[in-house]
Amino acid sequence: MNRSSRVHGLDTLRALAIMLVFANHYMSFVSHQPTFGWFSEIGWAGVDLFFALSGYLIGNQVFSALRGPGLSLPNFYARRLLRTVPAYLAVLALYAYWPYWAGNSPHAPWWKYLTFTLNINLKPGTLFSHAWSLCVEEQFYLLLPPIALAIAAVTRAGSSRALALALGWAALVSAIAAGMWLRDGWWQPAMDLGERGSRSYYTLIYYSTLSRFDELLAGVALAMLRNFHPTLWQRLTRHGNWMLAAGSALTALAFWLFLEHHFSWGMSVFGYPLLGVAFATLLLAALSEGSLLHRTRIPGMGAIALWSYSIYLTHKQLCVLLADHWEPVDLDSIAIMIAASIFAGWLLYFAVEAPFMSLRERFIPNNLKRRSNEATVGSVPVTP
Repeated sequence: MNRSSRVHGLDTLRALAIMLVFANHYMSFVSHQPTFGWFSEIGWAGVDLFFALSGYLIGNQVFSALRGPGLSLPNFYARRLLRTVPAYLAVLALYAYWPYWAGNSPHAPWWKYLTFTLNINLKPGTLFSHAWSLCVEEQFYLLLPPIALAIAAVTRAGSSRALALALGWAALVSAIAAGMWLRDGWWQPAMDLGERGSRSYYTLIYYSTLSRFDELLAGVALAMLRNFHPTLWQRLTRHGNWMLAAGSALTALAFWLFLEHHFSWGMSVFGYPLLGVAFATLLLAALSEGSLLHRTRIPGMGAIALWSYSIYLTHKQLCVLLADHWEPVDLDSIAIMIAASIFAGWLLYFAVEAPFMSLRERFIPNNLKRRSNEATVGSVPVTP
């Protein structure tokens, strides 16, 4: 892949997402204290940033294909599976067949790992529990293309393009509203334990597919704007630095509210859509050619972004095991664990991810015409 063709802003956001996740997992499973301060405490939101990236990049691929050469579902699913499943299965094999790696955590039924349904009724502390986010994304990959094709069929059946767009936006808004409605119904006062939530909060709300689609749908909304409302898209992207300022302010507000009231009813119902809007605005800035976020190449961010999926899969358990040999709050030990996590991600990427991506490019045609550099970025791992 030609790194000069990458969108620096998307690399920065993707690298920031894995940094947030690492900081939170380090606090929760390794040091058991906010080693990186508030960055650790809010680090779980890195998953939501990954979701927003995935929603936009996959949505853009689907909608661009529909507008151009047409969308082949077999090709789409084959490419997605070759992109995400090999590295996941490699790490899952470590948990299944290497007792040292697995440790003492109880595992869910193995079929739930293999069918990407682990997040449904998931109990905190389950083996490889952070794969819940991959399950949400795989379910998103399964649903978005056929829904988009069904809505597009309205136009082919003779109805107006405006009606098809209206149906698309109505479906998106309805899905966000449904998630809020579900979280409202599932939330109970006993879930809010102040600085931490109850186990039922994580099982019913945090891991749930239908209540965690908000950021994915925010990314899809951006893709719809780009593909079906080009005039509005151009108007917004002409003000990239304003989008960056607005996205940063919204993100800061969402982070502060979650840090203060994470498990409350208000944040459970409205907080995730707020994160979606905030991250979508940052994505808009990253895609605006005139913005600082788009133009600034931060050394190392491209590599971290490229390996982020493999880092996500391996870093938590690796650090848990290393903590048996090094004091997790010592600065030297922290540096060792960060370096080890990056190395493990690099190794998994080059040993598993890259070869299967090469096979994908060789044998599975791409639905999307590569009309811009962004299409290349879309082939980079976006799944946490």
